[in-house]
Amino acid sequence: MEITDLTPAERRVWDAFPRGEGIDFREGADEEATDGASWGSERTVRAEMLAFLLLRESSAAGQVPGMNVRGARITGKLNLKYADIEHAIRLRACWFERKPVLYGARLRAVSLSDSALPGLTASTVSVDVALRLSCCRISGPVRLAGARIAGGLFLQKAVIGTAGPAAEGQEAALQFNHADIGTDVIAMDLTVHGQTRVNGATVGGQINLNNARLLAPGAIALHAETLTVGTDVRAKGLEARGMFNLTGSRIPGQLYLGDARLINPGGVALRASSCSIGEVWLSGRECVQGTMNLRRSQFDLLHMAPETWPRRIRIEGLTYRTLSPHLSAEQRLPALEREESGYLPYAYEQLAAAYRTTGDEAAARTVQLAKLRRHRRTRPRHARAWGLLQDVTVGYGFRPLRAAGWLLALLLTGTVTYWFHHPRQLKVGESPEFNPVFYTIDLMVPIIGFGQEAAFAPDGWYQWLSYLLIVTGWVLATTTAAGVSRSLQRQ
Repeated sequence: MEITDLTPAERRVWDAFPRGEGIDFREGADEEATDGASWGSERTVRAEMLAFLLLRESSAAGQVPGMNVRGARITGKLNLKYADIEHAIRLRACWFERKPVLYGARLRAVSLSDSALPGLTASTVSVDVALRLSCCRISGPVRLAGARIAGGLFLQKAVIGTAGPAAEGQEAALQFNHADIGTDVIAMDLTVHGQTRVNGATVGGQINLNNARLLAPGAIALHAETLTVGTDVRAKGLEARGMFNLTGSRIPGQLYLGDARLINPGGVALRASSCSIGEVWLSGRECVQGTMNLRRSQFDLLHMAPETWPRRIRIEGLTYRTLSPHLSAEQRLPALEREESGYLPYAYEQLAAAYRTTGDEAAARTVQLAKLRRHRRTRPRHARAWGLLQDVTVGYGFRPLRAAGWLLALLLTGTVTYWFHHPRQLKVGESPEFNPVFYTIDLMVPIIGFGQEAAFAPDGWYQWLSYLLIVTGWVLATTTAAGVSRSLQRQ
């Protein structure tokens, strides 16, 4: 390209580049780049001229060269594929006729903020400082797979893709699979029409998706399997239409989904299976609209109020150390009934363990009792009858005072009855003096003997009462022993 070929607008960019000076073609600071197709020749710059300028060695004495342009209409394709450029590239509030190609390039810093683009191809790009796409309007796919960005990736208030139905297998609207981001991904108020794929990506800092909208109804809104984050994933107020998939991710800090809405009716709305996360925060009655899959994950803290749990859950193998807010077991137990696979003993054991971690032994016992009651419904009829008897008498060993109450009631009944109706002596003159209290104890307690039962025998229906006391005593003794044995095995 010869200098004589330059238009007046291109001449301004050419002259400013060696000194790194900024050129602003805008007529006003509030001008929208989406209107760039109608801009005239006075602000039109050819992409091939920009590429030529970036690739040539040019600098003014004592100055740092750089591309710094605002409000330009860029025609043609900005092709920097495999380029090695030391200069900063700042093409802000610009309108691009064709999508820039940065595939495999090594760049210093790139800012396309406030611009309108038909897409961006930047797979395997290497950026030494940061890539800024804030407030961009990008109608086509953004490809950043395998990118290496030493600083941050900035996407706040950007709009990517066009509204329409999304389907499995289609090209993602935004993808940075296996990318390596040195610090943060800032994507507050981001809107993506289509799938967002970040499988295998590594982010040294946090991912901020506060108030973002990821819209892929019927498909996967966020596909982030095996994602690794240095600190947190912040998604307060997020709206995700489609599956929010974090399978196998590693997040040592917080996964914060306060006031978020994960919407995928009839499918899985939140899939965070096989994850290792420090703290998981979900809040809001309609936070998860669809199935929630947390199988085989490990959390230090799970913050979910009872009303936040969706109607269908998958929590087989889920491990959490503590559960907040701290509520009674009666408030937490209904959520376990929502497990899709039915009765899941481990879920009850995990909930009981969480209560023990906080020192609430009473709640832990309530959970264990609920587990046995739920298990009883899965057993044959005869086993259910024996379980019901254990429940009524001693609460499967978790309600020992209930057995004491039964014993006291029967002791009182037997004492009063035999006080007024002494049983006959079996051997007159050889029997000890009759004592209704110890006679009743002799009947009820199978191990202890005071000599009363062997010396006296009631008649009529009083004899049937004695049989009842004997059978009840054996039942109470057996169920109490079974309950105590179960408690000792658990400890």
